[in-house]
Amino acid sequence: MSRLTARYDHRPFSAASLLRSAVLLFLVARSGGDGGGEEMSLYKKLSGVIIPGFASTQLRAWSVLDCPYSPFDFNPLDAVWLDSTKIFSAVNCWLKCMLLDPYTQGDHPECKSRPDTGLSAITELDPGYITGPLSSVWKEWLKWCVEFGIEPNAIIAAPYDWRLAPSMLEKRDLYFHKLKLTFETALKLRGGPSFVFAHSMGNNVFRYFLEWLKLEISPKDYIQWLDEHILAYFAVGAPLLGATESVRSSLSGVTFGLPINEGTARLMYNSYGSSMWLNPFSQYCRADNIQWKWKRFFEGKESDRHRYHCEETQSDWGWPNWPTDLINIEVPRYPAMGAYPTMPMPQMAQNMTLPMEYENPVLLSFSPKDVSDGTLFKAIKEFEPESQRLLYQLENYYKNDPVLNPLTPWERPPLKNIFCIYGIDSKTEVGYYFAPSGKPYPDNWLITDVLYEVEGTLLSRSGIPVSGNVSETSGDGTVPYNSLSWCKKWIGPKVNITRAPQAEHDGSDVQVKLNVDHHADHDILPNMERSPRVKYITYYEDSESHPESRTAVWELDKGNHRNIVRSQVLMRELWLQMWHEFHPDAKSKFVTKAKRGPLRDVDCYWDYGKARCAWPEHCEYRYAFGDVHLGQSCRLKKSSADLLLQYLD
Repeated sequence: MSRLTARYDHRPFSAASLLRSAVLLFLVARSGGDGGGEEMSLYKKLSGVIIPGFASTQLRAWSVLDCPYSPFDFNPLDAVWLDSTKIFSAVNCWLKCMLLDPYTQGDHPECKSRPDTGLSAITELDPGYITGPLSSVWKEWLKWCVEFGIEPNAIIAAPYDWRLAPSMLEKRDLYFHKLKLTFETALKLRGGPSFVFAHSMGNNVFRYFLEWLKLEISPKDYIQWLDEHILAYFAVGAPLLGATESVRSSLSGVTFGLPINEGTARLMYNSYGSSMWLNPFSQYCRADNIQWKWKRFFEGKESDRHRYHCEETQSDWGWPNWPTDLINIEVPRYPAMGAYPTMPMPQMAQNMTLPMEYENPVLLSFSPKDVSDGTLFKAIKEFEPESQRLLYQLENYYKNDPVLNPLTPWERPPLKNIFCIYGIDSKTEVGYYFAPSGKPYPDNWLITDVLYEVEGTLLSRSGIPVSGNVSETSGDGTVPYNSLSWCKKWIGPKVNITRAPQAEHDGSDVQVKLNVDHHADHDILPNMERSPRVKYITYYEDSESHPESRTAVWELDKGNHRNIVRSQVLMRELWLQMWHEFHPDAKSKFVTKAKRGPLRDVDCYWDYGKARCAWPEHCEYRYAFGDVHLGQSCRLKKSSADLLLQYLD
């Protein structure tokens, strides 16, 4: 150990080199080795498994499909999701490769698609000069790993067919069986447990995997397996109580920027069994976790169902567990008819000369509970021809799931280390007003108003006042705050809270509160100052916890749900925390927040006010051929050997 340390004193290192060396030093110390040829084998203990979110895995064709009136056909292994060229030129062919049978989850008779494998399946869905940046997902993440010396086999992707319901992922693709083998292979290959990085719906997938694992191995071995294979779980943008936008996708369609209309997007979304997986649900409703036998489910043998029940505190309206009423639908009361006509809306519209003329519309309001138990779809079945399909998926793929009803609140997974990370303070949809459009499916509903939460207030697109239970902050632009922050309930009774600027800082604006009382039924609201021109990151960390487990929550101001995995701030914090985990001189449970200096050349920039590179103790002006501006010529000093050591206190 002393020999390796002496080498640091005589050779200047960059920050990336120091990081690699520091990790190696720790692994050598832990194993009792003296360096030399054992360095690389010990370094291989680091590994990470990435579980992407909804629509973040590349799908490839496994068919030969001739597309008439288009020069582009589909051949085996052609990209389907996402190939913008074929969406523009052959959208009908493309839909055949994307749609599933809503009842059986089978492929279209003319085309089938399957998820790609490896890291290429999740890094960039549609490479190109125009669409590449828009469809880039985990590419920047991997750049960080490469820059800091992570080996190619240390990062493992776990892509999946995000169109399928959880039980169908295992039944058709044996996904959870393969995921279990992925962790076991990583342990055998590298000699240590893995970090898990899950984004958005990938967290739902990981939760289901943990429940599935209980039925796969014996109960006495379950916790031991988790301790041996998973060191830490990073839950990024997890929709722990669902997302409002999922209901909008089911009733009117969300294009996500694709060159298709909302009706086509709705038709596609409702064919997927996963369409219910992100639906909002009540925090007061749970299902008894009966230990089902997986093989009995696939053999078609009957078993007792999960009993779904709600606490008495759950009222008929949605405010106790959601910011406001989730869905408000105007149902027409036609002349000489009751409130609910007997024929479907599209057929009625064809039989009426003025289909949109109706009197005394009835406004029906629905809470997340009404969505998760099917009340919404039953109430509108007279006007919604797809209600039967949606109810079928809800009953067969969720309520009667043999492992878990995913539309129930999360409990803290039995893992050693959990980091829950999400963005806040963005304008986020929390409710909708719908009315019949008079058009046939899939365009039979019209959004008449949208309800938002915005930094402690509720407002509507139309400007009408909104009543509800407003939070102190808002969500990440896609998932409401109450859904993201559910993981705060996993923190212990005493919490240390730190608020620091997201940008590199010298520590002058860091605010800390220690041993704050935390009641699991209430949100933690730190009384800390905010500068309107500064984006902060607020850390909630266990002050008192079980000796072998830790929980932390990170809230990033203005962190966008879809782009958070590309956030430089998030990657920096994740990297420092992981480096802190493996260093022998770390003195605290969590990495210090007292200071954030530059870690890479790109973190150095030109300070025009002082006419020099900012952070002069770490950065210097060093021109290289090809630099086009002063900031690009600011680079880390090669002598900054103590750059990372400041984070060990």
